[in-house]
Amino acid sequence: MAEPDPKDSLEAATRATRSLQGLSTELTARVPQLLEAMRSVGTGLELHTTLDRICETAAELAGARYAAIGVVDDTGEGLSDFVTYGVPEDVAREIGHRPDGQKGLLGALIHDPVALRLADLAADPRSAGFPPAHPLMRTFLGVPIRVQGEIFGNLYLAEKHGATEFNDYDLHMVRVLATEAGIAIGNARLYEAARQRERWIDGSVAVTTALLSGGDADDALSVVAEQARRLADSAAGIVLLPTAEGGLEIVAVSAEDPSDSLGVIIPPESPVVAMLLDGQAVFVDDSASDGRMVTRLADRFGPIMLLPLHSGGRVLGALATPRGRGERPFTESERTLATQFASQAALALMMAEAQRDRERLAVYEDRDRIARDLHDLVIQRLFATGMMLESAQRRSVVPELQTGVGRAVDELDVTIQEIRTAIFALQQEPAEAPSGLRTRVLREINMAAVPLGFKPSHHFVGPVDSLVGELTGKNLLAALREALSNAFRHAGASLIDVVVDATVTLPDGREGVRLSVADDGVGIPEGGRRSGLRNLARRAESLGGASWFGPGIGEDGGGATVVWEAPL
Repeated sequence: MAEPDPKDSLEAATRATRSLQGLSTELTARVPQLLEAMRSVGTGLELHTTLDRICETAAELAGARYAAIGVVDDTGEGLSDFVTYGVPEDVAREIGHRPDGQKGLLGALIHDPVALRLADLAADPRSAGFPPAHPLMRTFLGVPIRVQGEIFGNLYLAEKHGATEFNDYDLHMVRVLATEAGIAIGNARLYEAARQRERWIDGSVAVTTALLSGGDADDALSVVAEQARRLADSAAGIVLLPTAEGGLEIVAVSAEDPSDSLGVIIPPESPVVAMLLDGQAVFVDDSASDGRMVTRLADRFGPIMLLPLHSGGRVLGALATPRGRGERPFTESERTLATQFASQAALALMMAEAQRDRERLAVYEDRDRIARDLHDLVIQRLFATGMMLESAQRRSVVPELQTGVGRAVDELDVTIQEIRTAIFALQQEPAEAPSGLRTRVLREINMAAVPLGFKPSHHFVGPVDSLVGELTGKNLLAALREALSNAFRHAGASLIDVVVDATVTLPDGREGVRLSVADDGVGIPEGGRRSGLRNLARRAESLGGASWFGPGIGEDGGGATVVWEAPL
């Protein structure tokens, strides 16, 4: 932060000293009070605290009941802030909105910033009166506050104690105080600007660190929304991404209640969308009254910054930081810092995306290597082992040995098919979309056809792909694999029928999906091993479903039907 300029303080003190020379004894007697007031005003660096202190000090110095500072906005046409002293909080709440400086005496002083002393406010033709519940104010004193030669605002005093009007001595001392106040405000502004830049820089670092830590993409967008909301002191932080139709969809929200905002789409015909996708920032002073804001969310907000997330000539999306209705507009400094933050966040998002792409590529390269090794080494060795076992089986004269070797060969065939299924999954292209459940079920059936020597029939009921959730679908495929494997190894079946029904209602009333695998084999013997059936039951129960078996599709109910069901 810049140190206070000693030259400014010296010049102010010199002017004050010269102006006091030759004045009356009354004013000279008040010099210690003035000097103490100047000292009090010059302490502290936080801007709003400094404004509060100036109001209180000025009121004490001039013997006024009320004091206020109206801060002129960036346009020079109104007030961006209004700090008061002497008005109780409950009265201020009852008055409601603070003055905007667009009319009345306050507006006149904005356009003509000169010292003004009135014995009766109501008698001045520029006065617009007071709103309901406003305290009675008659006597008035106003002086401009300049910071580095530019008008910062006006210091207002009202209701001189003792029912007398403000005199020349009051005016003179408040002018001197306003000069010192301008220096204190300038220093506080510099300090506030430095702190504000530091906060935005720290926020950019936090976003970059979070995005490059390798987390989920949705989490990364949430981090951007949270940091933007905190830094902009806004009611919400919102991240929007382009839709296929050309609009912008809200995909991440940091707010008191984000649920009603997520998924809202700003249509492509909105002027705001065209500007953002073209890389232009949009600043709105009041969302509720601006015709460019076409979504249902606009009515609840006031000022808003809409910033494109663009880097390297590419627009990734947009960042919105709205404030509540009636809150102060964003300053030029805040707009600049927020725009820089959005650019930094976009760059971090691109770097994080590139990093995830590199990590995915490394995974796919490793998977491809594993698939080649499985195919070239493991399968070939298993196949050679199977051939040796078959040769030993033909040469053996012991029936029990032939049977045991035959089972080992069958197990090897099943293992080879399972490895080939794994190889197929490993060799999927990185950009390939995940297969639907119907496709994956057919893949399992086709793989089972090789060891079975025939292809099981199949039937789907209902929109399987759209209804069945990912977790239930994965467990259903595992259950199908287990059931087909049991049919091959134990049933001796010549006919298998697979049905996937996504329209069933479970016993507890929930909608569910049911898998049925029926065969015409030997059935399930009493007292036999049932580890596979127990696995099916455990999978179903973990999802809130069930599994059981019944008669098959052979003659007189021969064979077995394995049923597995779970909630969608």
